Amino acid sequence: MKAILSFALAAFLAAPLLLAQDTSPVESKFKVYGNCGMCKKRIEKAVSISEVKFAKWDKSSKMLAVTYLPGKMTLDSLQHRISAAGHDTERFKAPDSVYASLPGCCLYRSGGNSH
Repeated sequence: MKAILSFALAAFLAAPLLLAQDTSPVESKFKVYGNCGMCKKRIEKAVSISEVKFAKWDKSSKMLAVTYLPGKMTLDSLQHRISAAGHDTERFKAPDSVYASLPGCCLYRSGGNSH
């Protein structure tokens, strides 16, 4: 009986360790299209959520560097959030209606100028 109780206690204590997901932050980079500082603010704001620990968009390379928690967020869901804000990514195109509502300087598809 003692052996059964000991085994049950050990299994109970070990279960959280075995079931825990890897919550180590993951760093990634992907292309996000935009032109200017207003684009930068909009792109970074789109992924400004608790699951994202760091996000920085580079205007010249059009690359977003992001650090996020993979157990709670996927790279696709981050790119989808950005496209919903009006910016095309490697995997998702922004809805035309949202893109058309961006300020003129942010219209990257038409070769708009940055400022």
